[in-house]
Amino acid sequence: MAGDEFGVRPGEVVADLPERFDAGLHFIGRLRTPWTDRADCPKNNLQAQAPCTVEIDPPYAPGLRNITGCTHLILLYWMDRATRGLLVQQPRHADSPRGTFSLRSPARPNPIALAVVELLGQEDDTLKVRGLDCLDGTPLLDIKPYYASTDSRPDAQVDRAGVDR
Repeated sequence: MAGDEFGVRPGEVVADLPERFDAGLHFIGRLRTPWTDRADCPKNNLQAQAPCTVEIDPPYAPGLRNITGCTHLILLYWMDRATRGLLVQQPRHADSPRGTFSLRSPARPNPIALAVVELLGQEDDTLKVRGLDCLDGTPLLDIKPYYASTDSRPDAQVDRAGVDR
């Protein structure tokens, strides 16, 4: 299983994943970042200030038309080296295990991650962005424009007490 090198910590629960997948995906490109080791990778995209490159595979390049009209993008990517199937995790920063769906960890049944990134520029089939928090070579699933008018939720909160249960 991909991601086994990251291991399962004491107190964590792993799902028995089905043998067959429910859906198929096409990677549309790769993310190029300065990080090749998990220990060096930022823990979230607000900590990630290094410029990174989004490489789009040629068949998908026409989808970049008008992309420079956006200042920010939502990138969905596949954390291909993450442990699959974790349902309960023991984060290093927490004093007790937490349910996977209350965390932003890449270790989950479907290791899909997202980042809101700043678009710095475009050159042919590549984008320069700031705000990625993944390892170099991570597969890209999709790109969506970030609309502050509909995507921002300034009143959103996370009840830390509820999350710690």
